[in-house]
Amino acid sequence: MSMTDPIADLLTRVRNAAKEKHEKVEIPASRLKANVVRVLKEEGYIKNFRLMREDGGRPVIKVYLKYTEAGESVIRGIRRVSRPGLRRYSSYEDMPRPLGGAGIAIVSTSKGVITGHRARTQKVGGEIICEVW
Repeated sequence: MSMTDPIADLLTRVRNAAKEKHEKVEIPASRLKANVVRVLKEEGYIKNFRLMREDGGRPVIKVYLKYTEAGESVIRGIRRVSRPGLRRYSSYEDMPRPLGGAGIAIVSTSKGVITGHRARTQKVGGEIICEVW
């Protein structure tokens, strides 16, 4: 599989692992992916993550998934917004509010990778990486 969209790959791996009720999932690391995962942790969508090196020396991110008492994944949905073929940018005024504010948008801005809510309060626009709810 050619990696035309590593972020879509990250989201798919997390989505699939959550569906299968896995405790954790490993993802090839990159700075952007680490930042997306950091926001997921800050917002309570995952339990934790670790940056590690495989035996071959390649960096990986171990993502520890989070479930409710009833065993349901905390991540109910996760969707790629901006894609390599179709970049999606937003001014801070027009930041999406997934599920009427119940979900989050993860945005790459000049102030780093942050939630759409934070982008609004800091008055910065950026590329909408994904939405999570």
